[in-house]
Order: sequence, then structure tokens, then C-alpha cells
Amino acid sequence: MKQSVSIHRFENGIDSRVTDVVAVEEPLEIRLRYHAQNRWQTQPLAVTMRTPGHDKELAAGFLFSESLIESSGDIASIETSGAESNELTVELQPGTEVPWDRLKRNFYTTSSCGVCGKASLQALEIEDREPLPPTFETTPEVLESLPRRLRDAQTLFASTGGLHAAALFSTEGKLQAIYEDVGRHNAADKLIGHFLLRNDPAPATSILALSGRASFELLQKAWRARIALVAAVGAPSSLAVDLARRFGITLVGFLREGRFNVYSHSGRIQLHHESTVNV
Repeated sequence: MKQSVSIHRFENGIDSRVTDVVAVEEPLEIRLRYHAQNRWQTQPLAVTMRTPGHDKELAAGFLFSESLIESSGDIASIETSGAESNELTVELQPGTEVPWDRLKRNFYTTSSCGVCGKASLQALEIEDREPLPPTFETTPEVLESLPRRLRDAQTLFASTGGLHAAALFSTEGKLQAIYEDVGRHNAADKLIGHFLLRNDPAPATSILALSGRASFELLQKAWRARIALVAAVGAPSSLAVDLARRFGITLVGFLREGRFNVYSHSGRIQLHHESTVNV
């Protein structure tokens, strides 16, 4: 979603009145309705600053990424208060247990950050999940093509210049889905929620392409969605590298045409020479 605004533009010493296009940013409150102690309860869960649109995918992806649900079967309904509402209620199926004891923080997030730490890595280790598939491969040529493919698919970014993107590509470079948002973690949640609500899990033999940096929170979302290769145009954080190495994710950063860095599990990429350091 975008919005036109009237601005002053200074160029070559000349002031002109023009119209610019900016990305829309609005708060979304996600509420959780669940059955416990023989009655229905509704509790505010999170407020996130997001670009309106695909809010149901955002909410579903968020709940899944935070381990509050395990599948779309845990969701009975997702409802908004109106067509342009900034409030959304997710009702869980009766019998779905909400693991409140695992939630170590209040869910207030902004469009630019998440909360991460060593305790989060330890929390992920508690989950009993199968290892990610080690055998599939992609090529450097496919990876190097992703920034251009990502830009070509970012329709809102092309007009506003102010949105992050998260996209899923096949190992051959075919675009499977893409979402844009002012928040990089929101874009990833929308992407994950897209597959979740269609009962079509994101293939583990796919590439999650990110238009910005690779943070811990984004790697956590990839791991929850069973995506084994993450390629970011920007830099990874130290905790993102730690998570990728510990949980078997191939992490690529500083992705450009003709160049990229591999921070973990390089065996999924058909490199043209032997690396002197195994990561």
C-alpha cells in the first residue's frame, strides 16, 4: 500500500512543489482468542507497525514463527473488525494449548527490529524437530541472479523505495511467492503465513531471499518454516550466524551479482573450488 504526499523538492538550488509516493505504515494489534479454564478468553498479543495488506498471512506467520501454533489446523478463524481495521483477532481451535510459559517477552515490535539473545537460541534447542535436509543444491549463478529477480518482483518498492521484501525461490531461481512490508520481519511472516494458510508448507529445498540484512529473528523464522537456505542482500548479524551454524541452515550474505559470502553449511551450493575453511 502506498500514499501520495505533497513535498518540497530541492534540486540544483531550485525549490519545486511536487508529489511523492511513500509506503504506508500503520499499527496492527493482533489478539488471541482461545478456550481455557472452561471459557473463551481474548488477550492482546502483539502490536506491530506494518504496511496494511495480507494481515491474515502476517498474523498466521507471526503465531507460527513464535511457536504459538504448529499448523493452520490450530486456527479456527482470523477476523478483522472492519475492511480497514487495524485490529485482528485469531481464534484458536478448542483444545489448542497456548504455551504462555515459553514466551519470555511482551510482543511489542516495531517495523525495524525484533528481540533476540542467547536465551532464544537455547529455547529453539528445546524444540524436537527433524534436521533440515542436507542434500539439495543450488548454484552460484542462481544465487547471484536473486537480487535482480527480487527487485523486479518488488512492485511497491519500485514506486516508494521504502519497503523490505521476503521471497521464496526454487533452487533453479523460480519465484514462488514474495511479500513486501515496511518491516523486514513482517514481510517474512506474511510469506510464511501465505504457505501456512494454504496448508502448503514452504519447501525446505527452497531459498528464502531477503532484500536487507539477515537478523537472528529472520533466521529463526526460516528455521521454524523448515527453510534450509537463506540469502540476504545485506549483512548477517552474529546471532544469525550462530543460529544458522547450529541448526543446519545455509546462510548467504552480501549477495551481489558476481559475489556473495557463505557463513554456514556451504555444501548446499555447488562452489567451483574447494574452500580452505569449512563452515
